[in-house]
Amino acid sequence: MSDLSFETRQGPAIQSGEGSFGDYFALLKPRVMSLVVFTALVGLLIAPAPVHPMVGFCAILFIAIGAGASGALNMWWDADIDQVMRRTRQRPIPAGKVAPGEALALGLGLSGLSVVMLWLATNALAAALLAFTIFFYAVVYSMWLKRSTPQNIVIGGAAGAFPPMIGWVAATGSVSVEAVLMFALIFMWTPPHFWALALFMKSDYDDAGIPMLTVTHGRRKTRQHILVYTVLLVPVALGLALTPVAGPLYLVTALVLNAIFLKGAWDIWRRDEAQADADGYAVEKRVFKFSLLYLFLHFGALLIEATLTRAGLTLIGG
Repeated sequence: MSDLSFETRQGPAIQSGEGSFGDYFALLKPRVMSLVVFTALVGLLIAPAPVHPMVGFCAILFIAIGAGASGALNMWWDADIDQVMRRTRQRPIPAGKVAPGEALALGLGLSGLSVVMLWLATNALAAALLAFTIFFYAVVYSMWLKRSTPQNIVIGGAAGAFPPMIGWVAATGSVSVEAVLMFALIFMWTPPHFWALALFMKSDYDDAGIPMLTVTHGRRKTRQHILVYTVLLVPVALGLALTPVAGPLYLVTALVLNAIFLKGAWDIWRRDEAQADADGYAVEKRVFKFSLLYLFLHFGALLIEATLTRAGLTLIGG
């Protein structure tokens, strides 16, 4: 656990003023929400079931609101460590723009709204998965795993992996192999993505007392884990190509992207801290940025291929 207490999180060190709409919107972590919306949308649109446009719009809207609720609850709980880390100290609560209690109320209110409305718009299973995702991110990851184990990102990555499955279930009412593989793709991608960030953020996690792998096992071990998890990610990504929702376009995309990602992970593994310091962690930053593109292009290929298939076209081998 962090040395910073819950009282510090809610105490006088965090002063709040009059927050603007932008400050409250920032509580929802809009950049994270954009990835949630995109992957959920892909899960919904590639599912083998017709969805009325209004139902689809409502489903994505409420999934996005649920993701935002998770972000607000996370910022409420993490306000103490957000004050310490350079990357997060300008967030609305540590910056004194929004009171912690307001963030908590916003998160709880949006959580209830999103789950109930997704149930009404689609089905009970999709709503249950959304409720579990919010609970997992806010309670299991933020309140427990993040401050207690270096496996925080490994296990906690499940929270970010559920959106495409929720989108799929919203359309079909059931979980399938395709939905599980989309979940697994994000789940296995999350550790190397965040560990690359942890390497070049350097002392942030040490200062905040978060047991990130770089803190508990050292930077050399973190580099090894990035390579191992990237190797394990490859068969998951390629496995999607064997399902009905994917095809030649996805397969080619996955082969290229995974080759590049593997090369990046190998480059990270080969380096020592002296080399990284000398060039300002250029390789680690490059791999981190590419990891964002990696996920976007995998899901983008699925979406394009599904669109072409429904239009009776093929992009490769047609």
